[in-house]
Amino acid sequence: MSEGDSAGESIHGKPSAIGNFFKRLGQIYQSWLDKSTPFSAVRWAVTLLLTAIYMIRVYILQGWYIVTYALGIYHLNLFIAFLSPKVDPSLLDDPDEGPALPTKQNEEFRPFIRRLPEFKFWHSATKGIIVAMICTFFEAFNVPVFWPILVMYFIMLFCITMKRQIKHMIKYRYLPFTHGKRTYREET
Repeated sequence: MSEGDSAGESIHGKPSAIGNFFKRLGQIYQSWLDKSTPFSAVRWAVTLLLTAIYMIRVYILQGWYIVTYALGIYHLNLFIAFLSPKVDPSLLDDPDEGPALPTKQNEEFRPFIRRLPEFKFWHSATKGIIVAMICTFFEAFNVPVFWPILVMYFIMLFCITMKRQIKHMIKYRYLPFTHGKRTYREET
């Protein structure tokens, strides 16, 4: 490797000030993400608040419907990935053998593993809202459209996609939601 080949280095081989700044900024961002991991209710509340602010902004400005439609489709794709298993049972060798709960004492328990974990789902959804919010500050993204058509398209897309996902869940007998682990109380 020659001088200046690695990211964030100047021509003389020393880290540049700009590279150090963005590296430090990334470390701070990752630190905040790590600290927020156990607080899922708070994280989702902040995301819902950002969504409400975005929707109010779009309503007041009366525009940016294409951006909102794209955001809705992006969130729908994230939600489908969140509901889907990591290993698709339809791709397994034996079509009758999919991930299922054990029915006999000696069977192995295989928990439901999502294709998109909850934290990544939240992180991607929040980033999508922030990007959409930033797009509302640029008039170039305010394409004039008849918004009721977009709403109808989205409703149809949502219904068709969810119908397909629910059929898949029924066919391969999996439920992507758990109501918590069983806990045992210590007798005193």
